[in-house]
Amino acid sequence: MITTALSHSPGFTIAANAPEDPLVPFLWSIKKALEASGDSTPNLSNLLRDCIRNFKNNDRYRNDVRFLKIWLIYMGVSDDFVVVFKEMLDSNVCANNSALYVWSASLFELKGRLRDALSIYQLGIGRNAKPVEWLREAHTLFLNRMSEIQNAASNLKVDDIESMKLENSGINPWDTSTMDSMLKTIHPLLMKFDGYRSSPKPYSGKVALSSLKNSSRNKVIEIGGMKYLIKGCAGQGGFAQVYKANANSDPDNVVALKIQKPAFPWEFYIYRQLDLRILDRERSSYGFAHRIHLYSDCSILICDYLANGTLQDVVNSYLVLGKSMEEVLCIYYTIEMLNMVETLHGIGLIHGDFKPDNLLIRYARSDLTEDGFLNRSGPWCDQGLCLVDWGRGIDLQLFPDHTVFKGDCRTSGFRCIEMLENKPWKFQANAYGLCANVHVMLHGSYMEVVKKEQSDGGYVYLPKLPFKRYWNIELWKSFFTKMLNQYPHDDDRSLLHDLKKSFQDYMASNPQLIKKLKELLSRQRASMCSA
Repeated sequence: MITTALSHSPGFTIAANAPEDPLVPFLWSIKKALEASGDSTPNLSNLLRDCIRNFKNNDRYRNDVRFLKIWLIYMGVSDDFVVVFKEMLDSNVCANNSALYVWSASLFELKGRLRDALSIYQLGIGRNAKPVEWLREAHTLFLNRMSEIQNAASNLKVDDIESMKLENSGINPWDTSTMDSMLKTIHPLLMKFDGYRSSPKPYSGKVALSSLKNSSRNKVIEIGGMKYLIKGCAGQGGFAQVYKANANSDPDNVVALKIQKPAFPWEFYIYRQLDLRILDRERSSYGFAHRIHLYSDCSILICDYLANGTLQDVVNSYLVLGKSMEEVLCIYYTIEMLNMVETLHGIGLIHGDFKPDNLLIRYARSDLTEDGFLNRSGPWCDQGLCLVDWGRGIDLQLFPDHTVFKGDCRTSGFRCIEMLENKPWKFQANAYGLCANVHVMLHGSYMEVVKKEQSDGGYVYLPKLPFKRYWNIELWKSFFTKMLNQYPHDDDRSLLHDLKKSFQDYMASNPQLIKKLKELLSRQRASMCSA
């Protein structure tokens, strides 16, 4: 553990810097707590917190490496180490000492936050923290480790599946044999990821997981030494149930527990690929997984819990009033989804189950402004959607280049045209889901597609329901025509980018549209969060 390493590293000395040093009693107490009972006891956490509270505004300890290590040990035992790290930066502790950045980045790397670790190294180098040579060497070693992980992932090609006929028939990425082969191939990589826990035994907690299906509320289950107070069922399917829970009964530490039978680590793998490939600025749009606990009879995936409802909930809030979603709000969420899919396809991931139930609502932490909408800066960066449920995710890096797929997602209303016609598909799985989501927003109903003949003897696929006369018909017609008929098998980012820009240009053409959007989002937040 990093706390143990720091407590025994050079610089964690008890000797005072002056005859009277009020930090020394805390150092002795913390040292005894570490030696007595490890680094995860409440007593240790309280000692560290009290020490920081007493001295964080004291200039005497601003550049004291002993105080820096107190912060770092506290980060190591804190449930919310990111908040502790930000507080430490705000307190300007050892800001010019490279130890701050090397040790902090090491902790974030251990926690599986590789993008954050890279940013910390870059911050220290940008500040020219001393000795900068040590910082640069640590940064280089980190990049080498990152490269090894990336290379391991990119070299995992699925070679030995007899059912794969690459040249003509395509691969079914959800076929049992395909999934089994991929899980076997990625298993060595999975074990290296932070948060991976595996046991050959069945789950043996005091509360049987099967009992949660009947009555889950306020039951306490123990997973990996932590207790989770179940607050209710957040969703369920044929193979998995998702529960809202308080970790260690802390009402401020809310998580989602996804319990699946049989055990299924694939979704955890996809979440870790998102951590590696998505830039920090975009990462909050794709959900986070903290840990997975694998047992012989089930798996339990522990994820962030977002309490703001889904895109389907927003649509339903209009339907119960006999209304349809306002067009400007439809345009906003269409831009969001186009951006999400463009980003995903750029890093070689396909979600495979892109529907309104899997798109959670995110709200800005502060009031939205009219500036920053187009480049998604300021509060707009936190406003939007979050795509979850990656159990059908497809990692294109595990397949040979130019692979196409066959197979049916079996989700009624979201099966792309190629699936329905038994033709090869690739990115169309997400593209059709995006179109179906937009149709649900516009019309309040699932999309039916019709095949219309053209004057030149050809045909196009278009939604069966007509566009309303007061909509921007040309904008929507262009969107559906291109997404349903002109979609490329391989690089589709140019199409997605151009469509996104057409909606953004329309919003930018009239300042009143962004003003109205702000009002609608504010109203949506007030009504949805109070429901």
